[in-house]
Amino acid sequence: MPHHDLPFQAEYAKSGRAGCKACKGNISQDSLRLAIMVQAPTFDGKIPTWFHYACFWKRAKCKNPDDIYNFHALRWDDQQKIKDKIGVGGGTGAGGDHEDTGSHPLDGEYSTEYAKSGKSKCRGCEEFIAKDSVRISQKEYTSQRAIMYGPQDLWYHVDCFVEKRDELGFTTDMDPSMIKGFGKLKPEDKTMLYEKLGKGKKTATKRKQDAKKDGNGGKKVKKEETEEEKTLREQSKLLWDMRDKLSKDVSNAAMKLLLELNKQEIPSGESKLLDAVADCLVFGALEKCKECKDGQLYYTAEGYCCTGNVTEWTKCMNVTKFPTRKAFKIPKEFHDVPFLKAYKYVKRERAFPVVTISSTSGLVSSCMDSVDGVSTSKPLRDMKFVLGKLKGSKSEVTKAITDLGGVVVSKVDAKTAAVISSKEEVKKESKTILEAEKHEVHVVNEDFVKACSNGDVLKLISVHSIASWGSPIEKRIGQRPTKSAPKSGMSARDEARFTKSVPAKLKMMVKGGAAVDPDSELADKAHVLQDDGEPLTAVLGLVDIARGTNSFYKLQALEGDTKMSYWLFRAWGRVGTTIGGNKVERCGSRNSVISNFKEMYLQKTGNNWEDRKNFQKVPSKFYPLEIDYGQDDEEVKKLDLENSTSKLPKGVQEIIRMIFDVESMKKAMMEFEIDMKKMPLGKLSKRQIQSAYSILTELLKLIDTNGSQTQIVDATNRFYTAIPHDFGMKKPTLLDTAKIIKQKTDMLDNLMEIEVAYSLLKGGDDGDDPITAHYNKLKCEMEPLDPASEEFERLKTYTKNTHATTHNMYDLEVLDVMKIVRQGEKQTFRPFKELKNRMLLWHGSRTTNFAGILSQGLRIAPPEAPVTGYMFGKGVYFADMVSKSANYCRTSKTDNIALMLLCEVALGNMYELKHSLFVNPLPKGKHSTKGIGRTCPDPASDYTSPDGVVIPMGMSVDSGVNDSSLLYNEFIVYDTAQINMKYLLKMKFNYKY
Repeated sequence: MPHHDLPFQAEYAKSGRAGCKACKGNISQDSLRLAIMVQAPTFDGKIPTWFHYACFWKRAKCKNPDDIYNFHALRWDDQQKIKDKIGVGGGTGAGGDHEDTGSHPLDGEYSTEYAKSGKSKCRGCEEFIAKDSVRISQKEYTSQRAIMYGPQDLWYHVDCFVEKRDELGFTTDMDPSMIKGFGKLKPEDKTMLYEKLGKGKKTATKRKQDAKKDGNGGKKVKKEETEEEKTLREQSKLLWDMRDKLSKDVSNAAMKLLLELNKQEIPSGESKLLDAVADCLVFGALEKCKECKDGQLYYTAEGYCCTGNVTEWTKCMNVTKFPTRKAFKIPKEFHDVPFLKAYKYVKRERAFPVVTISSTSGLVSSCMDSVDGVSTSKPLRDMKFVLGKLKGSKSEVTKAITDLGGVVVSKVDAKTAAVISSKEEVKKESKTILEAEKHEVHVVNEDFVKACSNGDVLKLISVHSIASWGSPIEKRIGQRPTKSAPKSGMSARDEARFTKSVPAKLKMMVKGGAAVDPDSELADKAHVLQDDGEPLTAVLGLVDIARGTNSFYKLQALEGDTKMSYWLFRAWGRVGTTIGGNKVERCGSRNSVISNFKEMYLQKTGNNWEDRKNFQKVPSKFYPLEIDYGQDDEEVKKLDLENSTSKLPKGVQEIIRMIFDVESMKKAMMEFEIDMKKMPLGKLSKRQIQSAYSILTELLKLIDTNGSQTQIVDATNRFYTAIPHDFGMKKPTLLDTAKIIKQKTDMLDNLMEIEVAYSLLKGGDDGDDPITAHYNKLKCEMEPLDPASEEFERLKTYTKNTHATTHNMYDLEVLDVMKIVRQGEKQTFRPFKELKNRMLLWHGSRTTNFAGILSQGLRIAPPEAPVTGYMFGKGVYFADMVSKSANYCRTSKTDNIALMLLCEVALGNMYELKHSLFVNPLPKGKHSTKGIGRTCPDPASDYTSPDGVVIPMGMSVDSGVNDSSLLYNEFIVYDTAQINMKYLLKMKFNYKY
């Protein structure tokens, strides 16, 4: 696991200069030191805060040694020391010495006392805790304050603590009398705690007494060493003996030359250099990565990871426990070192410990609703299998296992995941079966291999077991990696520290066609320098899903307004947070600042400034982003109804204000987590959105064809670069399911509509009143319908009668109705006017989409868009139940006014379906698709207009179709010429709860 994903780190101090964050004393060179990883305030990454070994346990709560990066690379005795510490008292983080941890059965994890004032807030209900009332706390170790000053008490009302006891880890077998401070409470308050928390089982006290009674005087009884531990201990000694010899007798320059001669990449830092050479001498030189063909592998506790790149966007994610190796050669010129002269390569296989993977580490899948999580990596990755007697072909089973990431070996040992065999062989008790029984390895049938491509591998081993034995699988092979909902890995308070004070918008001063960044503090006396007519300014972005980074870098060459002064401005950090920093460097001349700017641009992007218009992405380098500094905002003024001189009816004016409301557009983009600084309204472009559609289509194909995790990460990185997102401190989400692809497709659909609206807004008003000017741009006539008219009343009845019983969160109130005629639509609809079966049907959408809908009509998703989420293919969808369409308006209790359409739709001969089917094209002789629902408006109450349009305005009844997967009817046309928009309704959603 990379160090940036784990909460702690361990190593031997490289020098004696580092200070301990607890006692402030220096940490001596080569001594074991431990660190808590914290978010760096000045760049998008984490940094270690180092402690002496003893001081660390007073500040940290480490329950699992696998949460410590580099733990398995420590000397064996130090590994055991940490394990023992966690086993006795280290898991609580309380106390520094063993004797201290025995002083309290719950190790000070929980405390109780009378509130000293009324100023502390309960972490459960967020209300103040009254002075002198009983309160209970749990220790907190991960916040910045806890790291700097020691564990912090998080206080709760007693009732709130009881309500959250499971979440807080205070189980029902725990005795309240063991809570620190319990003895100082009044008798009646002790009784109250017993009543609310129960008396527990007093297991902690019993353990303490047993420890005193046993013959070892309370000392821990040493467990017998397992075969696995013995192997790892001997391997650790072999490696460290070699490393110590190298450190003593071989110079760094000589070690680098040895690696070069054996075609190994040279790592940075002496410690990593020693690790790499020792690994090669003991196990052999590593061949290049098999996935990317070029990357160097390096050791981690999970396996050998690759440092290479699969594409210019994505690092290689290959991890293997069985790398290909070759003999490590020692040239004669190194024979002056005795142990190198005597060295002979011995082929060995490196043993790996069983690692329990932290659930908050690694990639973040979009499967947030999953309990167990979903891994997009190969399900049998690095699991070893032995093949017994099979009914099928052994070569085919071997290939199937290999394709799923597993390895087929010949001998059964304690690390074997399973033996694949038959019931007949189990009965015969063959040699392989007896070996499996000896090591308690499961025996599974051949069906297991087919099943494990779509399921939980560990559960499937038990399900397909055909023998009576089998030890816990996790103990043999470790937990399989799973994905969880996005987490930042820090407390809510710390997360807020980096996000709350982010300004919503920075006012930029534009001079000579480019804005001076206000962070330079030079906006009032400098301007952006131009070179060959081009302003020297750049905003760069870098998204790395694997590392969880979402970084930016800004560059500007600045020139003084009045005198010959020059500065290079740089700023960097994480998008949507206060994390980062900036620097202003004074340069001696115009040529100097231009040269420095271009040099820095090349360093950060790998491209020359002169080649930026033909930019080529370079691995691990930044990518240029277009950015709007707000200079277009002057063209886009808020529509003012009160001071408007428009002659349009007030109802029409109100609708124009609604659909051209810039704040609503921005709010919609923020809901999609779009970074409004990198991609503001003024920078939306069809080309950019179409490019993003294509990436989503590529992702959907990868998901459908079981593409590799690396391919999915690569496409996700490209998508987030095309459409910058603001994740705050959370990790960017992997786009790895059809569900998230549908969500992002919907986002792009909305962005496409907003782009149309904003383009109309920026077009100027030619001297007319702004509201009238925007109305004219729509090229769509609106005529208010008289609320007293029969036509208005009929549409109200249609609304009331077709509100589905399952959509009962709100009622709909018709506030206003406009008869609409979109320019040119009558002509395109005329050929379909003669089609039989024309109906007046509902269509709902976000209010921000209606400028695009009214000006350009309802449109079908573009060819670039992925096909997911369309139940009956890419078309325009309508309903005869108002609430089915109303749900697409995306309203809420606080934003409950929306717009809906009633359209005359020429359905003709309908292709009737009861279940999802991607229609492309329609069968011959069919003009539309009807998804038949189990409930529909009563056909007996249909109203037919004088020109033959049917309004299905009856109360909902059973359709008589019981085997459909749809609750309500859907109508889909695949040619927009079959649509004639008739009414625009302003609706109020009256939410009940």
